[in-house]
Formats: sequence, C-alpha cells, structure tokens
Amino acid sequence: MSPTGTITLMGSGELTASMVEIHKMLIAALPASAHITFVDTPAGFQPNADQISAGAVDYFKNRVRKCMGVASYKSHQAISEIDAALALQRLRESHYILMGPGSPTYTINQFQPTPIPAILEERIRAGGCLTAASAAALTVGCYTLPVYEIYKVGQPLHWVRGLDLLAQFGLNLVVVPHWNNAEGGTHDTSRCFMGRERFEKLLEKLDEPIPILGLDEHTACIINLTDDIFQVRGIGGVELLSNGNSRNFKSGESYPLDLLRSDATASDQAEPAFAIERLSASNDSEDESENGADFWKMIYDFEAQCRAALTTHNDNEAVAALLELDRVLWEAPALLNNPDTLAEARFLFRELIVLIGTRSRLSGKEMRRALEPMVEKLLEVRQQLRLESNWSAADTIREALACAGIAIEDTGDGTHWRFSTLQGVSNDQSS
Repeated sequence: MSPTGTITLMGSGELTASMVEIHKMLIAALPASAHITFVDTPAGFQPNADQISAGAVDYFKNRVRKCMGVASYKSHQAISEIDAALALQRLRESHYILMGPGSPTYTINQFQPTPIPAILEERIRAGGCLTAASAAALTVGCYTLPVYEIYKVGQPLHWVRGLDLLAQFGLNLVVVPHWNNAEGGTHDTSRCFMGRERFEKLLEKLDEPIPILGLDEHTACIINLTDDIFQVRGIGGVELLSNGNSRNFKSGESYPLDLLRSDATASDQAEPAFAIERLSASNDSEDESENGADFWKMIYDFEAQCRAALTTHNDNEAVAALLELDRVLWEAPALLNNPDTLAEARFLFRELIVLIGTRSRLSGKEMRRALEPMVEKLLEVRQQLRLESNWSAADTIREALACAGIAIEDTGDGTHWRFSTLQGVSNDQSS
C-alpha cells in the first residue's frame, strides 16, 4: 500500500507567527478529531525542556486554535517504564507530530534504542503528518550535521548517521535547516551556522554523494506522499544541491516529488543509524521472512483483541489477550533469530501493560451513567422519607451513599449528587 501521509520540514520558526497558517493548513487535511502531539526529545537535555513544551502547547492553543498534547521522552536512560510506554502510546495515537528545537545528535542518540523512528514511519504511512523543524529536521535524512559539536564546541568537521526516515519513502537526502541564516553579522553563518566555505569542506567528508536539501528560515517544505508532490511555503525558499548543481524552489509553488528523488543516489549498502526492526516482514532476512510475518500477525492480532476489550471495559478478555501475547513472546526465540524484532515486540507488550493499568478506571461520566438509575431511585425514597418526617431513615440513605463515595446536596431546586472520593473512578465527570 502506498503511503498517504505528509512530511513537513521547516527551516526554523515552527512556533512563530510565520508558521501559524502552515500548521492550520496541515491539520485541516487531517480528521477533525486528530490528536496533535509535541515531542520534547530534541531539547530533553535542556533545563528548560518543560518550558519549551509548555510554549508549544500554548502556541497551538492560542495561535493555531488546536489542543496539543506532549509525548515526553527526554532521555531513554532516565525515563521510567510507565512514562516511556505512555509516551510511545501517545505517539501511536497521534495524527500530527511536531518535533523542533534542540540538538540533532542528542535526538538520534535518544531515539536509537527505541521504537520511535518506526512509530513515526508508521504514522506517516497511515496518513498522518510529521513536522520536523530546526534541529529535528536535521535528523530525518541519511546524515546529520552535528551543529553544536562543530559550531559551539569546535570539534573537527564531520557527519553522523541520521535516522534515515526519508529514505523509507524513497528520498535519500541530507536535510539542512537555517540555510540562509545571517545571525553572524560580520561572519557567514548560512548553511546552518557553518558558513559556505566550511560547508563546502563538509561536503567533501560525506562518504557518498548525497543530495543536500537546504531549508531557509521560516520556510516549510511540505512533502505530500498522497499526491506525490512537494510544496514550498513561508518566507524563504528551498535549495537542492546535487552533484555540484543547484536548483532553487520558490515559496508558493508545488513541484513533482520526483525532482527530489531523481537527483538522489540511493545507498543500499549504508548501515542504518539504529538497530530497530521496521514494522514490516520485508526487513527480515529471506529465510526468516515467512516466520517474521506470522510472528507480527500474531502480535498485532492479540494487540487488537486487548485494545478492543479495553474499549468495552472487558478486563478479563484484555488480560487473556495479554497473556497470549506473552506466550508468543516466550516462544518467539524458537521461531525467530532476530533480537531486534523481539525487542520491538516487547516494547509493544509493555505499552499494553501500562494501558491496562492506566485506562482500566471508568471515567466519571461512565460511572455516573452506570449508577444513575440506582442513585436516583434511592434519592426518590429518601425524599419520600423526608416528607414523612422520617429523618433517621433518610439520613441512613445519605450515609450509605457517602460510604460509596457519593455526596448529595439539597438545594432550592431539588437534590443533586456527585462523586466525592470513589476509588477506581477518574475525577473527570464530564467526559
């Protein structure tokens, strides 16, 4: 099946006025109930990482007019199993994912031992939109420019392997944001703070002649996989460097995606930046491909059963599906000889454990709907007892309800009830 999603690459300004309409346009193409998520990993090492996330949420609420959640995955070494599973689950349910400022190399190091790259690919293939801006844009190509290490620390010129996410969609590129940066004043800081002269030397250090996609600041390159085109929007433009040639793409125009593919030189021999199994049997070796396909079919079948049971609050069926999934994982070493595949499946298994633990409680609305007939009948009886001046019996009903975590209030317009402290029920009584 052909991918139907969108990859948006921004040179900078992802949380500024210049990008508001672009975010709105991208989200408008998604379902009305689309989940919008900010990923804090690129800035996870910074003391103000939570402030950056809060700023993103505030920006979407007040400027884009959309609610945004945060998939917090600051550090794979420090994050708890539960928080990691919740973050991964948030990503799996997202339709619009935004990653932005921070360090590209830190991002790659944090993503490397996780299924996040595979999840991002899956969300795109399912019709979602990944927006990678600034530092995050540097990570999606086959090589990444280590900006901090070179520009701030003074390390020798070098490249590191990127996530190579674009290559999964036929685009073998190196993405460089801040292409027209001019903050240096008296010295050249274009080409993502490298300057033209230093960037030319960097090109010589590439192991292979990979095309460079340069993104001007406050500019977006929107890769539409459904229509097989890319659009340029924003203040600046996009430049493609390939085999010593340069081609510029102007804002406000749309172009065939083959223009980015035809210049790309695929490298089938290149090792990926991380050892995470793609969610596809095609990545298994030929002698294991059939077993791999059978393995993932069982995993996904039990996952679907577990999620469906949780939706209907059938805890027994959910646990039964989880136990069957656990059995498959124990038997898998005899079926497969790929530890990365098992690691990816175990990530999913842990997510489902967390899902059961955090979603098994009924919401206030669901519990109210279940208890309402009984409570309302008891209130009718209590009201009758009060009319008969049988205060002792009426108080007994009030006390019994209070023991069940239900408070009642007598007002001028009648008697009302609400949850007070009822274990196993979320505090949200309106959703």
